[in-house]
Amino acid sequence: MSTSQSDALVFFGATGDLAFKKIFPALQAMSKRGRLDVPVIGVGRSDWTADQLRARARESLEKQGEVDPIAFEKLSGLLRYVSVDYTETATFQALRKELGAAERPAYYLAIPPQMFETVVEHLEKSGCAKGARVLVEKPFGRDLASARELNRILLKTFDESAIFRIDHFLGKSPVNNLHFFRFANAFLDPIWNHHYIESVQVTLAEDFGVQGRGGFYEETGAIRDVIQNHLFQVLTHLAMEAAGGSDSESIRDAKVKVLEAITPLGAEHVVRGQFVGYRDEKGVAADSKVETYAAMRLEIKNERWQGVPFFLRAGKCLPITCTEIVVRLRRPAAGFQELDLKQNALRLQISPEILFALGMNVLGSNEQKPGQSVEMVACRQQTADEPSAYERVLGDAMQADAALFARQDYAEEAWRIVDPVLKADTPVHEYEQNTWGPTVVDKVIVPPGGWHNP
Repeated sequence: MSTSQSDALVFFGATGDLAFKKIFPALQAMSKRGRLDVPVIGVGRSDWTADQLRARARESLEKQGEVDPIAFEKLSGLLRYVSVDYTETATFQALRKELGAAERPAYYLAIPPQMFETVVEHLEKSGCAKGARVLVEKPFGRDLASARELNRILLKTFDESAIFRIDHFLGKSPVNNLHFFRFANAFLDPIWNHHYIESVQVTLAEDFGVQGRGGFYEETGAIRDVIQNHLFQVLTHLAMEAAGGSDSESIRDAKVKVLEAITPLGAEHVVRGQFVGYRDEKGVAADSKVETYAAMRLEIKNERWQGVPFFLRAGKCLPITCTEIVVRLRRPAAGFQELDLKQNALRLQISPEILFALGMNVLGSNEQKPGQSVEMVACRQQTADEPSAYERVLGDAMQADAALFARQDYAEEAWRIVDPVLKADTPVHEYEQNTWGPTVVDKVIVPPGGWHNP
């Protein structure tokens, strides 16, 4: 086993919803691919046995129709369970005993963020933290101040190189492919700058609501839930310079530089919306001002992107579920501008399928219309054997490959950008379900040529 490979995986919150829906399927997939051959220790406050954890894992896989007899048998042989009181250091001794000879355990904290400090302190006091790395789920705080506090808590016990901040969105193959697409295709580089690009827009649309998680969403909202993390990750992949090397730190350096070049958002740069019916959800306040939709305009103040506006929007109860990027190029060269041709555009869809479309102008079929706009489209369905997001991020963290994880400076820079808007008392505009958000968006936050609805 490599000296960088974790020799045990410990996941706190083993009896919880995230483990049931995402972690057990990911662990079975890792087992099937031969990427998991170390003890997997579930930790929870419930007084369970290892057999009960195995039964929970099987139930999870049956629920999703993914039981693989051979892979599950192997996973079952790796599963252990330890019951701890998160507030008592003494109970963590049972975990230390279960770890046995493991010297490089990975601790995955699938628990509420308010429990992080308590658990991390007890890991240190019990001797469990030595040689270990820790995996934490987004959100990394609620604002800049809480993000810094979370980093303070983690860095008291773990080096930055041992902290893996999980945004599962980055583990999705199409999102991860953006970096490869940018730099592995030479035809993009000459036009990927302000000389040729007029604007960029990114849409993350969901055709469903909060799905019974009203209480959670009341504490989150669209900006915290998907824009500050998911869409900023897409943004940095689109806008970053070529990394100084292929190693994870060089890639993360390049992404941080993008965020550093963005000024904090003012209230005039954001429109927030809330779908009609949200306030009827369980756990939602009758006078809630939490946004289920947000659109924003920002600029990257560097040489490559000088004067190019970037538009981001995300929302629930929109007409479809889709994540799409539209890059509009500048007007045609002199001699063709009088023909009133449409601008060229690149359209990249990264969910639900991988799609690349090029909008172009071609010679028209009659004298009255000398030119016409067409779009050439290529798409590729994801194959069934591609790793899931959680399989990818768990596997990479255990291998100490940090490319898909947010570093401390990245997390804090992302919060710095949205912090003023989160603190401002901006209005929340209602919008009907199955529409593209509040109508005021098309008057306040609108890209040149308008929003493109997937």
